[in-house]
Amino acid sequence: MRLPAVSALVEGRGRSEVAALFRVSVRAVDKWWARWQAGGRDALLSRPRGRRAGDHQVLSEAEQAAVRQAVLDHTPSDLGLSGQLWTRRPVGELIFKLYRVRFTEPGVGKYLKRWGLTFQRPDKRAVEQDPEAVRIWREETWPAIRARAKAENGVVLFADQVGIRSDQVTGRTGGARATTPVVHRTGNRFSVNAMSAISTQGRMHFMVFTESFDAKVMCRFLTRLVGHFDRKVHLVVDRHAAHRSKAVRAWLANHKDQVELHFLPSYSPELNPDELVNADLKRSLPHTHRARNQTELASETRRFFHRRQHQPHIVRGYFCGRHVGYVIDE
Repeated sequence: MRLPAVSALVEGRGRSEVAALFRVSVRAVDKWWARWQAGGRDALLSRPRGRRAGDHQVLSEAEQAAVRQAVLDHTPSDLGLSGQLWTRRPVGELIFKLYRVRFTEPGVGKYLKRWGLTFQRPDKRAVEQDPEAVRIWREETWPAIRARAKAENGVVLFADQVGIRSDQVTGRTGGARATTPVVHRTGNRFSVNAMSAISTQGRMHFMVFTESFDAKVMCRFLTRLVGHFDRKVHLVVDRHAAHRSKAVRAWLANHKDQVELHFLPSYSPELNPDELVNADLKRSLPHTHRARNQTELASETRRFFHRRQHQPHIVRGYFCGRHVGYVIDE
């Protein structure tokens, strides 16, 4: 509005006429004219109102940087506070502990937003995990396994077992506000187990069973697995007792030209891409069917694996997870 008003004045129109045309006061027109004469067009542009971002902050930039880094590098319990998760309340308690300044939770939230911190679902890690063993696996052991398999014209697969229970409910469903939706399921409790193995080429092999997972089941799975290949299989698994049992070691000794086991570091499931298959299975089953007995649950589990066998692009996608990308990283 200011620019065309000043243009009208420049063209020779009177102050009162311009004020009436733009429905403002004569005083406003005089003010715009004075600003234009003093600074030209730029003087007529709007300026942000209020305080500039960062003005009058209680914490200095150095103090803010210290709190932000503490949140990123530690848990509340590491710093003498309660809990393992950073919410606005423990962040406020940390600020008070360090600088004797109290903030409301909305005030803490503004600082967190300014620092680029958001609330996210954390990854879980076992306290027993050895970070050095994980580093050695990623940087030394796994590259050696991959090189050996390539030199022997073999194939590498990652395997894991999973249990599926009838009373498992995952995901969310729509419902009226303040009214919890109800999911109907059988009151009987039953379960089935599955063992699967996947490769970076998109291949998937599986076995569904109802008994407990033990050395006998593991040997049966290995027998079925090697029957699908005419070259040596390098199978990466966790350190489950069945995988390291005497019976399995004896079976492997008799089939050392067909298959070899490689063990992930202890308490490191995030390094196994087949764990993402298990998560996909548990997330998918409740959305497709609610089994009423063990036979139906086993059938639904097999249907899931058969479907994924015909979707190699999804199987390859399991290797693109944040913690398992090292498998395909050359």
